[in-house]
Amino acid sequence: DSEKASESDLEKAVEDAGYKVIKTEGKAGTITLRVRGMSSQHCAGVVESSLRKLNGIRNIDASFAIERAIIDFDPDKVTLEKIKKTIVDAGYKPEEFKEDFDREKEARQKEIKSLKIKFLVSFILGMPLLYFVMGPQIGLSIPDFIDDNLILIQFFLTTPIMAVGYEFFLRGFKSVIKNRTANMDTLIALGTGIAYLYSLVLSILVWLGNKNYTAHDMYYEIAGLLIMFILLGRLLEAIAKGKTSEAIRKLLGLQAKTAVVIRKGKEQEIPIDEVVVGDIIIVKPGGKIPVDGIIVDGHSVVDESMVTGESIPVEKTKGDKVIGATINKTGYFKFKATKVGKDTVLAHIVRMVEEAQGSKAPIQKLADVISSYFVPTVAIIGILSALIWYFLGFGFVFALTIFIAVIIIACPCALGLATPTAIMMGTGLGAKQGILFKNAESLQKAKEISTIVFDKTGTLTKGKPEVTNIISTEKGDEKQVLKLAAIAEKRSEHPLAEAIVNQAKKEKLK
Repeated sequence: DSEKASESDLEKAVEDAGYKVIKTEGKAGTITLRVRGMSSQHCAGVVESSLRKLNGIRNIDASFAIERAIIDFDPDKVTLEKIKKTIVDAGYKPEEFKEDFDREKEARQKEIKSLKIKFLVSFILGMPLLYFVMGPQIGLSIPDFIDDNLILIQFFLTTPIMAVGYEFFLRGFKSVIKNRTANMDTLIALGTGIAYLYSLVLSILVWLGNKNYTAHDMYYEIAGLLIMFILLGRLLEAIAKGKTSEAIRKLLGLQAKTAVVIRKGKEQEIPIDEVVVGDIIIVKPGGKIPVDGIIVDGHSVVDESMVTGESIPVEKTKGDKVIGATINKTGYFKFKATKVGKDTVLAHIVRMVEEAQGSKAPIQKLADVISSYFVPTVAIIGILSALIWYFLGFGFVFALTIFIAVIIIACPCALGLATPTAIMMGTGLGAKQGILFKNAESLQKAKEISTIVFDKTGTLTKGKPEVTNIISTEKGDEKQVLKLAAIAEKRSEHPLAEAIVNQAKKEKLK
């Protein structure tokens, strides 16, 4: 009877019995994939549009900011293998997502290290290239030996840079060939590839004895330096992503690493991952509560400030709920695990921060739409521009320069990068301050806030009680009142007792 019990009541009853509720609509499956190589919102759009072409895909939410795609699909119509293959054909690398933040940190550090090496190689070779080509134009001199062999030197400096940037070509052309969709890497590959190949052809002609071309007709430096700058951009982007996920790792750091459980009548300490629903867990004074559960024996006071913001610990007795990662202050108790792993309150908080980092703000939808049409439009404009200049009589070399300029300068990474980066940093910094944004839309609306109404005062404190006033029936006897109170509270571990004793110490009372 829906008037007597709501859907949430039913879910709660099932969860309280120790089971997990998964809602389904028809035959559906949901898979979360980490998609390596998504470096802009356009890339995320390419992944989404490629998957939407498959029969059986219900919904996709791809976010390049956290390199993740959540895909809702009908297993009867499309397989997981087919979904992964489509992502590979689009030029990206799918991996099944596991909430392993240590491995994620390791993968991020590996990516940053790889990009650092690639950037350093391109920088070390790119700077001499820039000097030899541009130096004479601003009055700097270069040795005659270098000037006489400038074409050969440019070739040897640029070729390794092109090699370290091979992934742009691999992803860019793979997306076009396999999926008939251009992405950001296609623009980069097209512009730098044409500049390099054109210069290489002219170089071969010169080496074969053609006197019509000189080193100044080459475009090696354009190809080499552009890849250097794009690698720098990717490196900075990877560092920004790594800093953002630090906030989530700090939240997970609140969790206990082990739990003392009773199994076969014996106490044994096990890793938190091995705790199962129904385990009886022992928590000693000062220990962290490993998972969510209900007290079955004993009583204590528990510091729940990391979840509620309330500085005063909460008394807990048999039948009361306890939350994983909160701290047991004084007593000894046993509790029955009701939620473990991904179902705990802390895991939900972590997931909420992650989802907020990957969610799209209303303003971003405009950037998404523009990005999806941008690449083919830019390619057409580049070709038309080159043709116009060519037929106006400026020659093939000048027309090619125009084409390269349009293709490269128009690369709209910033268009898709600005908003997601702002969301990532905003939600990440918020989490560090104890502020959780449910989604990007909430973050965008926050700028309109003029008044904040709080429903309780416990969250607006320093996080620990302090003595503010001492009132005595006899005027001037406040120190004696504090001294007697401190003597009475000296052996107590209650936060109010600590506050009184600390005030007595501050006033140097014996």
